[in-house]
Amino acid sequence: MNILVVGTGYVGTTTALVFAEIGWNVTGLDVDPQRINLLRQGKLHFYEPGLEDLLKKHLGTKRIRFTTDKKKAINDNDIIFICVGTPSLPDGSADLRYVKQVAEDIGRHMNSDKLIINKSTVPIGTQELTTAWIRDAQPVHYSFEVASNPEFLREGKALMDAMQPDRIIIGTNSEIAAKRIGKLYESMQCPIIVTTPRTAEFTKYAANAYLATKISFINELARLSDRLGVNVKEVAYGIGLDNRIGTSFLQAGIGYGGSCFPKDVAALLNMANHNDVELELLNRVVHVNQTQHLYMLQKVRERVGNLAGKKIALLGLAFKPDTDDIREAPAIRMIQQLRNDKAYVQVYDPIATLPPELMDEGVKFGSNPEEAMEGAEAAIICTEWPMFLNIDWVQVKDSMNAPNLFDGRNLLNADQMKSIGFYYQGIGYG
Repeated sequence: MNILVVGTGYVGTTTALVFAEIGWNVTGLDVDPQRINLLRQGKLHFYEPGLEDLLKKHLGTKRIRFTTDKKKAINDNDIIFICVGTPSLPDGSADLRYVKQVAEDIGRHMNSDKLIINKSTVPIGTQELTTAWIRDAQPVHYSFEVASNPEFLREGKALMDAMQPDRIIIGTNSEIAAKRIGKLYESMQCPIIVTTPRTAEFTKYAANAYLATKISFINELARLSDRLGVNVKEVAYGIGLDNRIGTSFLQAGIGYGGSCFPKDVAALLNMANHNDVELELLNRVVHVNQTQHLYMLQKVRERVGNLAGKKIALLGLAFKPDTDDIREAPAIRMIQQLRNDKAYVQVYDPIATLPPELMDEGVKFGSNPEEAMEGAEAAIICTEWPMFLNIDWVQVKDSMNAPNLFDGRNLLNADQMKSIGFYYQGIGYG
């Protein structure tokens, strides 16, 4: 089967390359010619470990190609994956303009029967909307099916998640469509769940909302741990060994970020509000996450005092390691708050870069972590990059104006940092 993947962002590129690796012939379609030209050269426009090597491999095998020609791409492929962005609107709802545009393009250009599979994260009921958009755009009637097949990719581990998924969910009311999609994934060793489109769409939101809840849960307990003199890492380990709970997403820190959790929780809350349902627990999850970086900054203020005119170093911009994604990253919110406090900020990240709006005279980007911390009154770890474990912390202590270290990801060994001479504060260390 020949597969078309519409949208060559994070999800689309990963999806296209994994299908090529499985053995299918894949075309990646995008309206951005610069993005397509980069991909044709074997270069990604985002950072994801292992993916660029796979891109170069399958450009060589010719199992993948990239184009901006909508009509030809739609004509030449009978299976079409929609992998476009669904960003948040001001009210928290998902913006479906790109999904609608793709649906209308498919309807306008299709020349034979098609199977359309939506992999974008979309509100419940979008499969029905997509079906209507395609049908309304058709100048000549061709039959088609629209199914839902949500992605469950972790940034930084997308390739592993795509090649070794925990489960594959297919949302369709058509037995024929279910079999065709199942054929695409037949080499995958995982459960394949066939359900209704609405259930598939809901499952994606429910999964991300639950993981966000676990993070805010342990972050809220961390605040109490600090007051009670209890190490929250030990608490998390103790409860995580219960297989009903599990150890994942129980690492206390300064909050979650990225393109998925904040957006998807907001969309779920918006859907609930429109249906007169109060999701009280998820409202609290969002509140904890939006204030967790402030909790760390309060620790800094209590130690350093008034931050005006003082240099504060931030290690890490990305919302997590092994990605360059700074969307909704706690570090960005922290920089904004520090600038409101009139502090000078020195930052370092091995992959992510500062957004243009933060590149002013009060925010400097160091060429290495040591340079970022030089002369600082305090250093805050915002991303748990493994390279920070290998810093010469003895040398750093001597270069700082004051050896105050705030570990927003509980990355370092507290006792070791204190033995070097740092004032050390983590999250939930008591």
